[in-house]
Amino acid sequence: MLSIEYSINEQIRDKEVRVISQTGEQLGIMSAKEAQKLAEEAELDLVKISPNAKPPVCKIIDYGKFRYDMMRKEKEAKKKQKTIEIKEVRLSPNIDENDLNTKINMARKFLTKGNKVKVTLRFRGRELAYVNQSKVLLDNFYEKLSDVAVIEKPAKFEGRSMIMFLAEKR
Repeated sequence: MLSIEYSINEQIRDKEVRVISQTGEQLGIMSAKEAQKLAEEAELDLVKISPNAKPPVCKIIDYGKFRYDMMRKEKEAKKKQKTIEIKEVRLSPNIDENDLNTKINMARKFLTKGNKVKVTLRFRGRELAYVNQSKVLLDNFYEKLSDVAVIEKPAKFEGRSMIMFLAEKR
């Protein structure tokens, strides 16, 4: 649906409006009733396209066609938008070198596709005693991705896990 609602024909309550014809030429400033008569003579609608202007700008056009064009433009704009997803890579404090390399490659793939990566280091049981060594693990993780990534949020302790966000280097 249209994100902006337009006033048409009798809904326009302003005393004076600036009127534009269907061909795009300025017809000048006149009363809303006069503009309404002009629109009826042309068998078209009077649509207030710029309500915040002084005086408001109204255009004599076919409202149905106008709405269709606006909806099509909105749809096109939505198509061009890129959504950025946050992908998560989970690590544990006692991860092996090969497993770490696999996780780094996964993160690299996510980053090159334009996604952000949330690196989570989860602690279970007595692993909480080795938080300092784990900080080095996250720093090492980032170091190996520094050619494609930049730290968006540095490593921070939250509950039983340490979280760091990486984004693609521009």
